[in-house]
Amino acid sequence: MLSQISRALLLLPIALRAGSALVTVCNNSPALCSRTYDNVTHLGAHDSPFVRDSSTHFSSSGNQYYNSTVQLAAGVRLLTAQVQTTNSTSTGQLHVCHTSCDLLDAGKLSGWLGEINTWLVANPNEVVTVLLVNGAGATASDLAAEYQEAGISDIVFKPNSTSATSVVSTTSSYAVSTPSTSSTSSAWPTLQSLISAGTRMVNFVDTLPDDSESLYLFLEFDHIFENSYENTSPSDFSCVPNRPSSVANDTDQTLSQGLMPFMNHFLYEQQAFGIQLPNDTYITTTNARSGGVGNLGSAASACSSVYGKAPTFVLVDFVNVGPAMDTVDRLNGITSPIGRTEVSSSILSATSGAVRANCQFAMLCLTLLAALVAFVEL
Repeated sequence: MLSQISRALLLLPIALRAGSALVTVCNNSPALCSRTYDNVTHLGAHDSPFVRDSSTHFSSSGNQYYNSTVQLAAGVRLLTAQVQTTNSTSTGQLHVCHTSCDLLDAGKLSGWLGEINTWLVANPNEVVTVLLVNGAGATASDLAAEYQEAGISDIVFKPNSTSATSVVSTTSSYAVSTPSTSSTSSAWPTLQSLISAGTRMVNFVDTLPDDSESLYLFLEFDHIFENSYENTSPSDFSCVPNRPSSVANDTDQTLSQGLMPFMNHFLYEQQAFGIQLPNDTYITTTNARSGGVGNLGSAASACSSVYGKAPTFVLVDFVNVGPAMDTVDRLNGITSPIGRTEVSSSILSATSGAVRANCQFAMLCLTLLAALVAFVEL
């Protein structure tokens, strides 16, 4: 039943485009088309494939209540995931796993990338960013094979680590500039340029064994700086650069290098034996637009003031709660998004999940019934 809902979400933008063919929309808004990639704030789902729902028996390790397809339909434009091997040796398959594939395994990396590709194909005016945390220590060629298996080798925005030369998609003659590792923010193309070129998937990886960019992946810390991410108290949130170590605690240096601000805004609950789990008990405040210590809206405003611009990326757990999208819309100056699917902002549990599933099935039946009535009346 949930797969039916996911398919309906994929088809919705096609219907919306048919009704608003004269409006050019990029990432749910006409206002974003002319902005460069780094001058848009992209809402991110932390550990996107690791869900806390009935499919994982509401695993306490899950960081999101909805899968990546639903996240994208709701406006998320940055997805992060941990890449691990299915065993302790390098011979294991590359999967997206939460810390360990024994803890929470969301399947093959190529399968998850394929899910993203399916959504991108159905939504041709959207630019999506993927950040891989390379816990497996996979090589560039290993990761490239996963992209090729997922069928998305043509849609990716390909880095060039030595110059800002033009890159042409194999499916388009529209050229876009690729920023070098020493580039300033002006080297990033506009969203419209990426869309016109057919290179609508921007990919980063935190580390590679040979420390060089691959055909499909930008090295994250050549282009991005992050604030702290291991926060357990609402008062821990800070705008101070934490990674890469070369610019830690030096905001001026990060900005002078043209690095894009990446704002982590999620909490961990500290468990016995040093285990950390995503904190959902405070999430309604953590992801809120205002009110309460450590709310997302106030933190985003504070970091925007420190950086002299809005963060390029805002990463949260349980992205539907808040909803976190409200803060990102404010940062982008968007008041009337187009083509976005509304998702419940409620916290989900085993009990609420059962109620939600019944409601979703009822809504799907009502929608199909209304469509059938309309067809008969024609």
